[in-house]
Amino acid sequence: MKYNNPIIKGFYPDPSVCKVGDTYYLATSTFQYFPGVPIFESQDLINWKQISHCLTRTTQVDLGEVKSSGGVFAPTLRHYKSRFYMVTTNDSTRQNFFVWTDDIYGEWSEPIEVDQGGIDPDLYFEEDQTYFMSNGQDENGIHGVVQCQINITTGEKLTPSRMIWQGSGGRYIESPHMYKINHWYYLLVAEGGTEYGHMATYARSTYVSGPFEAYAHNPVLTNRNLGGYELQAVGHGDLIEDNNGNWWLYHLGFRQIGQWLTYHHLGREVFLTPVTFDEEGWFTAGHNGTTRSSFETDRISNDIIQHEQRIFTFENTNWNLDWCYLRFPQTENYQFTDHSLMLTGTDITLDQPLSPTFIGLRQKDFRAVITCDVEITDGEAGITLYMDEHHHYELAIRKQQDHYEVIERLNTQDIKSVQQTVVLTSNSASLLIKAEPTCYHFFAVIEGEEILLGTAQTKYLSSEVAGGFTGVLIGLYATHQQAGHPAVFSNFKCEYID
Repeated sequence: MKYNNPIIKGFYPDPSVCKVGDTYYLATSTFQYFPGVPIFESQDLINWKQISHCLTRTTQVDLGEVKSSGGVFAPTLRHYKSRFYMVTTNDSTRQNFFVWTDDIYGEWSEPIEVDQGGIDPDLYFEEDQTYFMSNGQDENGIHGVVQCQINITTGEKLTPSRMIWQGSGGRYIESPHMYKINHWYYLLVAEGGTEYGHMATYARSTYVSGPFEAYAHNPVLTNRNLGGYELQAVGHGDLIEDNNGNWWLYHLGFRQIGQWLTYHHLGREVFLTPVTFDEEGWFTAGHNGTTRSSFETDRISNDIIQHEQRIFTFENTNWNLDWCYLRFPQTENYQFTDHSLMLTGTDITLDQPLSPTFIGLRQKDFRAVITCDVEITDGEAGITLYMDEHHHYELAIRKQQDHYEVIERLNTQDIKSVQQTVVLTSNSASLLIKAEPTCYHFFAVIEGEEILLGTAQTKYLSSEVAGGFTGVLIGLYATHQQAGHPAVFSNFKCEYID
């Protein structure tokens, strides 16, 4: 069959995967967004459905005033003796911790901290021993992939931290994962930074703690030399074996906005690339070591059809799974029904690294039509295309002293500008955003007429401009509402178009 990448679209970076029976499970990073670390499941490697989050309580992770692209970094998801474990880093507190559950659809434990620094932690289980790895420095101050044994019940370190590999020479070695395949221990890492030089490299050993021999043809996977190709920044992956003995690599990458326009704003996404082992036990990945936007493979049955949701509404999304908040929400300011949303805004705005009244969906493709009816009594409410507190665009209704108006506002670093306004004869309006790869178009719909307020370039919401590790969210927000006068959102629809 032929499948298309990304496998999971939008801001879902740093995938980690495990298999239990015939079912695959996958986790990704969430940074400053809450709930933290979504869990997806699949029966066929291609079609993924979100089923839960790992971090759903404020006691599990501190996101109170984390900076954008702080918070929850790369997770590792593993299953051992009927229990799931998710280990990650709260980069804002520089603390590695893990949580566990016996029910992948239910709640996870309180966090158990591990006294080893670095980020991108990994767990490897063997014969009742648990090995903990991260990229950082060992007891002697040596940087690289650092390993120790821990007590999986308490998180206590049982051995000193020891550097076991420093990579193939690329900068920013990260995301270590350990596997035992046949009699070899494989150590897979990412190098080059999660940018255009990103790459996957690996080494192997006959012992879990090395010494490790690097693959002679590293990097095993990278798109760094594919100039003008849409898919870039390939790296940070996790190996998985399917039920037929085939190996795959789930990894991150991103899609740039044009062939020669090196900007990306959808975030880092989940890609799937086939892996092949040779007779000597070394493996290769992808098409000559690169990831493609589609792969033709006989490893997956032609009976499998790759499904993709193209329309998102209040009615066909789940408030607890598909939508997310900035940091910790004040839940009393959110009222949900199957057909509408009511938000009571506080004096916290989208410009602050706090928790405004905001709920968002990840933007999943370049071309989309986004519509929503909004009604307010006071304050301001509408749609935001949100990258971080310094980079976001709004289309909203605002209450002035003697009238209501629709505004388009552009926020790019220190420049905050209301481009144009349309005066309303009532306190409600239909808002419309048309998204293209390189720009957004903002409209107010008045008595069936689409009134263009302005256009803004997507590149100013890209990681290349804004920095950071996230992607654009399509957010619904409200500010400065009086108690008892929430903003009302209805008829929301985001439709992705070819």
